[in-house]
Amino acid sequence: METVGAQAGVAALAEAWPGDVDREALIARAFNTRRPDESHRARLRVEIGRLRALVATLAQIEATPRGFVLKPLDEREVVVLAPPIAGDQAALLALLADGEAWSTSSLALALGVSQRTLQRALAGLEAAGHVRAIGQARTRRWLSTPLAGGAGITTILLLPAALAMD
Repeated sequence: METVGAQAGVAALAEAWPGDVDREALIARAFNTRRPDESHRARLRVEIGRLRALVATLAQIEATPRGFVLKPLDEREVVVLAPPIAGDQAALLALLADGEAWSTSSLALALGVSQRTLQRALAGLEAAGHVRAIGQARTRRWLSTPLAGGAGITTILLLPAALAMD
């Protein structure tokens, strides 16, 4: 489990709490594989050991006949905090959420990826309706689509009701 895999493993354990998570499900989620083999099972044991060390002050990870279970210390409840934007393109969508029009070169520089990689990501997001382009060629800029349910109102313009002024 690299960082993303470790996060996926801990998230799976937390989401299943107070129940356990099947070993096969943990492997599939943490290592992004559909057909686990013995090497994945060995890697899972190693990574569970690492996770145990990381969460030792907060919880224990115990083996069950089916898989693993997260046991918080001091009878605390487990709460899963999810990022507002999840997925492979979360960082890209977060940059575009500021309402500014971004060039592909600026986005690539900010994200530390190649411009071609970024263009492929933008094409996928555009097909899904998450971003839109304005302009052509060198003047092309990218914006996120409004989050307000497609009502055409940018969320930054949604102001609270009158504030009490003293």
